[in-house]
Amino acid sequence: MRKVLARRNILFGFLLVAFIIVFEIILARLKLPAWPAFMVMVSFFMAHEDPGTAPRILIGGLAGIACIVLLGEFDQAFDMYLGAETSKLIFVGIFVYSIVLLKDVIPYVFNTYAFLFFLAASIASRAPNPEPYVWMGVELAVGGIFIVGVIGINRIVDTVLEQRDAVPAVRSQSD
Repeated sequence: MRKVLARRNILFGFLLVAFIIVFEIILARLKLPAWPAFMVMVSFFMAHEDPGTAPRILIGGLAGIACIVLLGEFDQAFDMYLGAETSKLIFVGIFVYSIVLLKDVIPYVFNTYAFLFFLAASIASRAPNPEPYVWMGVELAVGGIFIVGVIGINRIVDTVLEQRDAVPAVRSQSD
């Protein structure tokens, strides 16, 4: 129970929830989809908030969403020859195989984040009026802000807790 109610978790959670609410309101007012940015945030948490993973998340995510656009082009080119289902399956097969083959060569583009964002974008593209270019913009811009925000919240929490712990030490030295 002590771990659940740790000062760090309480403060981090409070600041994170406030951050999320602010951005939910901003994105709603701008009529922008929030899912690409929140997928970046969740991916960053899954990567243990390691700042070194940010380029892979952002570029891989962008590549995954871009593949939805490429899938549409691929379908248009091959649909009449192969059928809709077959052309989609071939594209997905090429995409997944590219990730496997190129993950060590071009890891920022071909990675699990690319596949994750491709899957989410393929689901989102079934809604009326899909806007993959808007999703890409939100993923890069707001997703990047989310990563910087999480790093910033961690620094704020660390600073507040360090100052809080330093105050009793100063008082006991002056007594």
